[in-house]
Amino acid sequence: MLKNDLLLKALRQEPVERPPVWMMRQAGRYLPDYIKLRNQYDFFTRVQTPELATAITLQPVDQVGVDAAILFSDILVIPQAMGVEVLMEEGKGPSLPKVIRTKKDIDALFTDHAKERLDYVMKALQLTKKELDGSVPLIGFAGAPWTIFCYMVEGKGSKTWSQAKSFAYNQPELTHSLLSKITDITIDYLIAQAGSGADVLQVFDSWAGALSPADFQLFAFPYLERIATAVAPHAPVILFPKGSWYAIEDLCRTAASGIGIDWCISPKDARKKAGVKTLQGNFDPAKLLAPIPMIREEVKKMIDGFGKQSYIANLGHGITPDVPVDHAKAFVEAVKEYRS
Repeated sequence: MLKNDLLLKALRQEPVERPPVWMMRQAGRYLPDYIKLRNQYDFFTRVQTPELATAITLQPVDQVGVDAAILFSDILVIPQAMGVEVLMEEGKGPSLPKVIRTKKDIDALFTDHAKERLDYVMKALQLTKKELDGSVPLIGFAGAPWTIFCYMVEGKGSKTWSQAKSFAYNQPELTHSLLSKITDITIDYLIAQAGSGADVLQVFDSWAGALSPADFQLFAFPYLERIATAVAPHAPVILFPKGSWYAIEDLCRTAASGIGIDWCISPKDARKKAGVKTLQGNFDPAKLLAPIPMIREEVKKMIDGFGKQSYIANLGHGITPDVPVDHAKAFVEAVKEYRS
């Protein structure tokens, strides 16, 4: 039995005294205790060692006071499980030495036995669930097919994703074949996470904003919809296609329980588009660098705009490494102190 079930209540659109609050990338580089572990272990050692992943997952719950834990992991464990090498260099981000270029490359990818291939994630979820002891819900996650596609075709991060988009435009049949394969393994992976203790599952489409509205409907939305439909019977799903606020109405018609949004749409406009559907977001992470009184004031404005029901207070993207811990705490405390 959960002692704090505000997140689940918000996703079920049940009445709450205040919105739940957590922060994307809350278990990460802004926390001094995380930096200590980062200096001792490389990135994928941290991800693939259940005891380390659990310790990192618990840090923001214990130190910042959020209403939910999100497992410390990475969206690129899916390409790894599909047989693609992924490297991670501190301060530079991921790189995939062998990119997808041909049908043969796609045919060679693994899509079965996601639970077994990603057993370390399941063990980390189980251990974290035990350590949380019902204090707050545990969130599992995966990257959305379009975002994973971008990395697998581009081979690294990009501002334009020109190679990935060129591949999509020039080889649409192969594109949908790859997106379908990513979708299949992602569905299995998320269902396995639910079975291993995740109370909520979030799908991060970090690079959806690189697509036009028409291309989003072609390359992103159908796969997000498939995932939500397949996974929702197992746990509540939050879809977060960053930069795709124009699709809120379509996203609200999926089986997802919540829709995440960034800061490029006002709370009032987002609420107007979403109706009673639960929304999550949309505080600009850079505003956590503002003076604490301003953070508190902006949080109140944000919640006033969304309304405290059917709403999860969060950032519009992940917390950045330069945010002082006391500013992160101020954000969380401002939500907890909110009264309409």
